Amino acid sequence: MLHLLNLLAAIALLVWGTHIVRTGMLRVLGENLRYVLSRSFGNRFAALLAGVGVTSLVQSSTATCLILASFAGKGLVATGAALAVMLGADVGTSLMVVVYSFDLSWLSPLLIFTGVVMFVSRQNSTVGRVGRVLIGLGLITLALQLIVGATRPLTESPAVRALLAALPQEVLLDIVVGAVLTVAAYSSLAIVLLTATLAAADILPLTVALGLVIGANVGSGLLAVLATANAAPEARRLPLGNLMFKVTGALVAIPFLPHVQPLLAQWLPGAHQLVVAYHLLFNLCLAVLFIGLTGVVGRWLERWLAPPQAAVGARPRHLDPVALATPSLAISCAAREALHQADVVEAMLRGMVEVIRHNDLELSQKLRAMDDTVDELYSSIKFYLTQISREALSEREGRRWTDIVSFTINMEQVGDAIERALQDVEDKKILKNRRFSDAGMAEICHLHERLLANLRLSMSVFLDGHVRDAQKLLEEKARFRELSHEYAANHIARLQEQTAQSIETSSLHLDLLSELKRINSHLCSIAYPILESAGVLAATRLRQPVLAGFEVPEPAMPAPRPVTATVAARGSAPSADTRIEPPLGGAVRLET
Repeated sequence: MLHLLNLLAAIALLVWGTHIVRTGMLRVLGENLRYVLSRSFGNRFAALLAGVGVTSLVQSSTATCLILASFAGKGLVATGAALAVMLGADVGTSLMVVVYSFDLSWLSPLLIFTGVVMFVSRQNSTVGRVGRVLIGLGLITLALQLIVGATRPLTESPAVRALLAALPQEVLLDIVVGAVLTVAAYSSLAIVLLTATLAAADILPLTVALGLVIGANVGSGLLAVLATANAAPEARRLPLGNLMFKVTGALVAIPFLPHVQPLLAQWLPGAHQLVVAYHLLFNLCLAVLFIGLTGVVGRWLERWLAPPQAAVGARPRHLDPVALATPSLAISCAAREALHQADVVEAMLRGMVEVIRHNDLELSQKLRAMDDTVDELYSSIKFYLTQISREALSEREGRRWTDIVSFTINMEQVGDAIERALQDVEDKKILKNRRFSDAGMAEICHLHERLLANLRLSMSVFLDGHVRDAQKLLEEKARFRELSHEYAANHIARLQEQTAQSIETSSLHLDLLSELKRINSHLCSIAYPILESAGVLAATRLRQPVLAGFEVPEPAMPAPRPVTATVAARGSAPSADTRIEPPLGGAVRLET
């Protein structure tokens, strides 16, 4: 039992090592991985070589397939070109099995030690991410040594030998078992290495081992099909085509299996080398046989899995679940969906002034219903972002992840503020058939125009991240605050002049000014992460620092300054921009 537990632990360590290498390389390469793949789609042979290179780094043909499926789902790559990349990806995985088949016992402690030093010393840099990859490579080589050590006692057990000898050596059964093991381990590389190690230890007969290798290849294709089962038809084409190639290759390889084994045994005396070589040979044959058919099969799949007819008013959905396997691509999908959320908020904001002008109750109800769409988009984006592996994000992508979360939160709060404002307009103006004064309506329209401009500017800041635009957005926040204070004072003046319309709509008028100011604060807060990253954000809004326990005297001849009054509706809470200034005379003392 102890030997079996050691074997299971070694297998788990092997799978975990491949996972660390895969996520580490995705974090190191990031968007460069997408760039390399996208540049190789013009020529099928270049695509095949790109698949070999990328998969040799990522250590997973399944990860490469999911990346390409996401590209195909967005119409960025033809299915035929993606199939050519996948043929190369399978060859790349086979080459990594060859590398790990050598005696790397001396390399494992070196890789782990070097990787830990790099990761601990420079964890949040590229050096630290490369160190993470080295740790994963060291764990893979260490796991292979542990598997060899754990299987040695099993080979000496008469019961195990009798059990294996009693198993029926059916190739189809071996293929099914290999496919199931690959799906369970989520790595064909790990299963092939395990099979080779067991065959070298005489636990598995060579015929069974070669059948498991074929099954591991079929299982890797099945993994991608299962991962994209709920995706759009465009994204399901590539995994299905790749699985078709693998299944066809397996059916072709079965009759030749008794002839290939003696041929390889003449050149490779060891069982371990024979299993690894057969795995490489199988994928090379697949690439040679099907590289000329990728275009035909791709066009057939595009006709067979045609997208459904789009409904009227339907829009593309950007939260692609297939892209979650590539965090950098998933970040881009979330950003595109966040911009759509902002478009819905902009439509609500544009219609708001029409409701106020014309007392349009029907339009107000439609706009308030749009807030449910904003809330749904916020929930969807938030849930999608939580599914992205933070381990595979670079530092810049991590900041972008935070920016998207902040942006969607602000848009959701803007939508809620617009809904509250429209509800107040319905209750206090439309149902009571009241009108704003001409001067009051002009002030609200002016603030509304500035809000629309600030919304567009905030979307530009979110999309491009330019520091200059972010600074301009904060300058607009100060101007908007001054205008709202000025218009509130003007409204008080109209009340003193006994203007009838101003008296009837006084509460609503001041509430609208407060809501518009709150909306503008949410829009302008999008600039804070950009300015903070650039190091140009002030630590405090105080004009001069005041130390605790020290008295700061007023100037001897203080210059006269106007008194600024902030007028708020009765019962409303002060906003975050409210400033309380000290009296002109005397001093300010802070007590601790």
